[in-house]
Amino acid sequence: MISIICHTTAHENQRYPTLGDWFEQEGTLQIRASRVNNHDYEALIFLHELVESLLCRKRGISEADVDAFDTNFENTRPSGDESEPGDSTKAPYYKEHQFATCVERLMAHELGVDWNDYERDLNKFLEEREVRL
Repeated sequence: MISIICHTTAHENQRYPTLGDWFEQEGTLQIRASRVNNHDYEALIFLHELVESLLCRKRGISEADVDAFDTNFENTRPSGDESEPGDSTKAPYYKEHQFATCVERLMAHELGVDWNDYERDLNKFLEEREVRL
């Protein structure tokens, strides 16, 4: 059985410029969502990260590989590119990220969260902090 801890954090406390993050620490899966002051949005970020991390773990995609790809993606991102690292077909966790996004979209619908508003609001949140989604 795996222990999982989810909590919100100030955006500037994330390990790198991201709204959601997952990593293992002392045998416990840690999931972090940036505090965006909307409980539904934070829950959707948690859900995405949980699904993605569990699928990566199941399929042998290491946290180190995901972190290395994400860091390189952010460091070489072309100006104006607002895509997420996991949306790149070169991402080692592309399939897992896409599935997590599908689950996130389904839950957004059930919560009554408009997906376009959600993306717009999160992009605005990131723009205000000079980073991109």
